[in-house]
Amino acid sequence: MKLSHLKQVINYLKTFTKISAIHRVSDSILKIAFDKHDDIYFNMTRSNSSMFKCKEYPRSKVYNAPFDVIIAKRFNRSNILGVELLNGDKIIRFKTSVASAYKEEITYLQLEFTGKYTNVIILDEKNIVLEALRHVDLFSSFREVRVGQLLLDVPPAPFVAKEYPLEDVATFLYSVYEKEQNAKLDNLKKQKVAFLNKKLKKLEKLYDKLDSQESLEEEAQKAEHYGNLVLSNVHKIKPYSQKLFLDDYDGTEILVTIPKAYPTAFMISDMFFTKSKKAKQRAKHLHIEEESLRSKIEHIKLFIHTVNAAKDVAKIELLFPKQVQSKKIKVNDSIEVFWIEGYKVQLGKNERGNVEVLKNARAKDVWLHLKDQPSCHVIITTDKQNLPEKIIKAAARLCVDFTTTAQDKFLVDYTPRREVTIQSGANVLYNKYKTVEVDTRL
Repeated sequence: MKLSHLKQVINYLKTFTKISAIHRVSDSILKIAFDKHDDIYFNMTRSNSSMFKCKEYPRSKVYNAPFDVIIAKRFNRSNILGVELLNGDKIIRFKTSVASAYKEEITYLQLEFTGKYTNVIILDEKNIVLEALRHVDLFSSFREVRVGQLLLDVPPAPFVAKEYPLEDVATFLYSVYEKEQNAKLDNLKKQKVAFLNKKLKKLEKLYDKLDSQESLEEEAQKAEHYGNLVLSNVHKIKPYSQKLFLDDYDGTEILVTIPKAYPTAFMISDMFFTKSKKAKQRAKHLHIEEESLRSKIEHIKLFIHTVNAAKDVAKIELLFPKQVQSKKIKVNDSIEVFWIEGYKVQLGKNERGNVEVLKNARAKDVWLHLKDQPSCHVIITTDKQNLPEKIIKAAARLCVDFTTTAQDKFLVDYTPRREVTIQSGANVLYNKYKTVEVDTRL
């Protein structure tokens, strides 16, 4: 971020008197709510730091690292005593206090927009580091950033920065977000759609390779016929023969080639009967396999449409959560899992998945479904009596996105899982519920 812009932003920040709330919304983005309603986001990505404003940037998860615990304790509901650019450099320093029954505690919040050393540092009034977004040792920089150590000043820049006047700081901060997000969004969409298209092609290839029911039934009938012929020609078959000349029931001689040598004719006939049985079973359950692949293909197509329709990076991050999956936990490929601000959200990709999410949900979990029409079933895992409305709305949007590509208004019903009665499969009844509107045109 340019020093000239930071100088003008400082004057804007000086109009605020309080920090109402502060927390990370992603690994490197810090949200600060000033005077209750004015939210500013500080993107502290190394070598690409910035400040921006937007209507809302959903939290990818709830962070509980020591940095997050201390930043909440020291700055939530704190008074701003002063804001400055430290030594006229790209470092914003807030001087704050939290009044308590015992004493006033002074804390500094230092946001450093310094290239590869970009950082957020929490300091006491003696300039001792209490915590930092990134700890820096002496092997990496002359300026150590470590808990309990005195923080040295950054040397002054050896040049005079150019001036870039801004007409309006708030408008500028909104434009920063829009430019960054548009570029990042386009790039992410290309990456994720390419990834999903690869999965789609694999599924379509498997679907195209499925045998037809007629061919499987013919295969079963043929194998059974050969098994019976082998029993009828036992006297002609020599041990370990792989080419059999068998007399058919109409008297004609046919040649049957088998891939493996067997010591007895009875073992050959058993092989054919087993092959016939397997082909019959596959023919019988072919519709299940077809339906499973069709539903997975349809789900991936809805997924691609949802990615392409995403209006911001936060939606892409929601669709592709960074969750570390234990190797011991078996992944259910009929259920899609998302994380919204720390809440686990599951939806069924198909009827089997809908049954699974219903069966595994707990009484207090929240169930969502499109009103009066077929849709995927969605479960929000929670122990809370009242969920934040934005979590419900985000889950409702997923319910719509993974049900239809139509651009319209939709109503989504939601209720605790205990209020949902399963009739058969994924067919349910429910009475006590609330409804939220989702407009996919927005």
